[in-house]
Amino acid sequence: MAEKRMMNWVSFALMTVVFWGLYGVFLHKGSMGMKDPEFGRYKAFLVVGIAYFLVAVLAPIALLKLSGSNLKLTGVGFKWSLIAGFVGAFGALGVLVAFGKGGHPSAVMSIIFAGAPVVNSVVALALHPPAGGIGAIRWQFYLGICLAALGGFLVVKYKDPKVVEAQVVEKK
Repeated sequence: MAEKRMMNWVSFALMTVVFWGLYGVFLHKGSMGMKDPEFGRYKAFLVVGIAYFLVAVLAPIALLKLSGSNLKLTGVGFKWSLIAGFVGAFGALGVLVAFGKGGHPSAVMSIIFAGAPVVNSVVALALHPPAGGIGAIRWQFYLGICLAALGGFLVVKYKDPKVVEAQVVEKK
């Protein structure tokens, strides 16, 4: 039973990897599809907001109602969830601004997805230090952090030049 539960969360984590991996590519295509070099990315972001409303507001309300739950929220839960929403939205805006400043989706998203786990680990450790302090963390953890950063750098530095060419042509 425990193995089945573990696969359940792993399946959803992998689903998120696929969705977020597609996010940057589709967002870039959407902003380019607006045919507005100056404001197309903001128009695309507006449409992303509509999608967030549909998925992140209407779906949970329906799920809570269908499951018999109520809509009561605690102050602390509301505060941290709202902060998380702002952080996520500003992150999505950062992706668009990076594209607008000439960043290619393959490079921008590689930096984000290599750097985000590093930031996540540092902040999680600061908020929830392990028993025994930082010294109790095994060396493999630190190696993983370094490898994540190095992996992001290598993907950006050695990405396929044909992909970059195609993206530049698509922008024009």
